[in-house]
Amino acid sequence: MNLKNIGWIGLGKMGIPMAKNLLNAGYSVTVYNRSKEKEAALQSIGANTAESQAQLLQQAEVIFLMISDDQATRDIFTGEQGLLSAQATGKIIINMSTVSPGVSKEMANLCQEQQNYYLDAPVSGSVKQAEEGQLVIMVGGEEAIFNQVKPILEKLGKLTLRVGDTGAGNTAKLAINTLLGFYAQGLAEAIIFAQQRGIQPQNLLTLIGNSALGNIFTKLKGEAILANNFQPAFALKHIAKDLRLAKQEGSHTPLAEVVQATFQQAESALGEEDIIAIFKHISPVI
Repeated sequence: MNLKNIGWIGLGKMGIPMAKNLLNAGYSVTVYNRSKEKEAALQSIGANTAESQAQLLQQAEVIFLMISDDQATRDIFTGEQGLLSAQATGKIIINMSTVSPGVSKEMANLCQEQQNYYLDAPVSGSVKQAEEGQLVIMVGGEEAIFNQVKPILEKLGKLTLRVGDTGAGNTAKLAINTLLGFYAQGLAEAIIFAQQRGIQPQNLLTLIGNSALGNIFTKLKGEAILANNFQPAFALKHIAKDLRLAKQEGSHTPLAEVVQATFQQAESALGEEDIIAIFKHISPVI
């Protein structure tokens, strides 16, 4: 099947560069976003626009979602002008949002009732990786449908891997973001511990960067702490939401319990700042 007509819903910090990559790869892309001003940047480089989600589904063969949470997902599928109100068939809907496995199974069943197809395909990576097409994409859903759309997904990421049936991509993403929470809190605590005992943060980060613990996350977030720069690449409120979802799915291990509690406590004051703003939350209490 020659899938060239793409629909895109959700033009946030991740959605815009991802949709741009598909345009640059030669796909015909039609976008829908509640905030219409965000559509303008993509219109200027060749994107079409739709008046509703239903119209988008009618015009496109493959529809991508990059939105905020479970409720937004339900609204986009089942709202008055939602995707499923179009009563179209044979469409492939790919939800790249970080949502619960449960909502993916729910939406997949609704799609199946109309002879449409659903894949959950959340991503690991932030805005820079989205811009460069270097995301890691983990997919749950029917293998045959995955194989049809894999060439499209490969325009968005450096790795596209099907990990199981519907909801499996979401589960993998929640596992990865739980580890991300461990990294962020662990890095913050290590810097605070060393600093309070006379070690300069820059020196500690140099040591970490040249050890087996060195990685790009430590480099970027360590630099952010040094620069006192907490502008969000990945907002703290989003990791707090993901940790809540993981807890709902049964993540109750010792470290998970601690990290879940820490980020929930920090969210009200620091939710709009970057994930590594957890450093500011922890600093006064240690």
